[in-house]
Amino acid sequence: MTVVNLKCKPNPKQQIFLRARKKHIGYGGARAGGKSWAARMKAVLLACRYKVLKILLLRRTYPELEANHILPLQQMLKGIATYVASKRMFIFPNGSFIKLGFCKYESDALQYQGHEYDVIIFEEATLFTEFQMTFIATCARNTRTDFTPRIYYTCNPGGVGHGYIKRIFIDREYLPEENPDDYEFIQALIYDNQILMKNDPGYIKILDALPEELRKAHRDGDWDALSGQYFKEFRRDIHVIDPFIIPNAWDRYVTIDYGLDMLAAYWIAVDFFGSCYVYRELYKPDFIISQAAEMILSISKNENIQIFYAPPDMDNRRQDTGKSASSIFIENGLVPTMTKNDRVHGWLAMKEMMAINKVTNKPKIMFFSTCTNLIKSLPLLQRDDKNPNDISTTPHDITHGPDAIRYFTSAHLELPEDQLRPISGTFYRGELLMKGYSSAYIRKLENKGLIRLVG
Repeated sequence: MTVVNLKCKPNPKQQIFLRARKKHIGYGGARAGGKSWAARMKAVLLACRYKVLKILLLRRTYPELEANHILPLQQMLKGIATYVASKRMFIFPNGSFIKLGFCKYESDALQYQGHEYDVIIFEEATLFTEFQMTFIATCARNTRTDFTPRIYYTCNPGGVGHGYIKRIFIDREYLPEENPDDYEFIQALIYDNQILMKNDPGYIKILDALPEELRKAHRDGDWDALSGQYFKEFRRDIHVIDPFIIPNAWDRYVTIDYGLDMLAAYWIAVDFFGSCYVYRELYKPDFIISQAAEMILSISKNENIQIFYAPPDMDNRRQDTGKSASSIFIENGLVPTMTKNDRVHGWLAMKEMMAINKVTNKPKIMFFSTCTNLIKSLPLLQRDDKNPNDISTTPHDITHGPDAIRYFTSAHLELPEDQLRPISGTFYRGELLMKGYSSAYIRKLENKGLIRLVG
């Protein structure tokens, strides 16, 4: 058996973590609890203890992976294991290995499909999405008789995966297919990190100076202080519904968030009582604008689409063509109506429409179960640290669908009439939308003959 010099003695909480053997083991809860060191040690000790053990250690991004694990492990394992840089893998003489990976984008989880590992370690787990964690966790399997698969999660409150980690380790609320006996959580606070407290006693003062909400989370490990989830109103059992045939008499809209990295388009029907149903999703990367317009128009064929909503930045000229995205859409037969791009107003409008009406016991907006990417993204959205009324733009790959819905809700939600300035005359629809007049209010003015729309 290979002998490893730990260089220092694990503190009592780290010792509990190093001895833990349940299938799902969470460790952490506050900053400076010694999580990264414990994760590295666990991987190394297991690799030395068992032959041909396959270990996957993950961080969200490569720079974090390199700084926190690759470089320290290269120093620690010199003369003990061989590092193969092309595979980001440490190979031990007994056949065990530690594979180091990162998972920046939601889709990066798919690269592990079909892989098998005896141990998976999510370092700073709350920075991963629930999908990334649960999908990669399916790779923890083997047929060994001497070792059952395990998954370790080091974590702090906050981040896109906060809700999932809190559910399984703090609230201990389990789904039917989850066995509570498989889960163990080890709380680690800064006070448990005796080496840090001795060498840098001033660090606790830095945490003490944080705003109350951050202080409770990062210093005290309070999982209720910094939940971060923006759309706490979202409930799958209420907001997600089975598809049904949309009546022809209902108004229909399309709302678009366009980028070469992702085209997110949604078809929305509005019934006679103002309830909105997101009934179709187009979510595909690598479409140039002409292809995007063609695809959206083809899907919308034989449907009477009232308005194609888009953000105002589509009017900005593109460096590659000298034309705006909106003009290229128009050249290809799709005429977008620009909405007001007030992020906070749009998100608050979404929250308002997702809230459960106390009279009808229903929200104003619901989503067909076929809109899978949108449904997956909504509960993952986190508040922006600097502006809690806004949504964090990271991770970027989960914001495309919600952004598209935001353009619709910011234009559609009807404000009380006493908040709107009475108007009359001839206007462009987009002009009024960007001034804050909703589609419903514009239609009222048009029906009363107070305004005439052109373009």
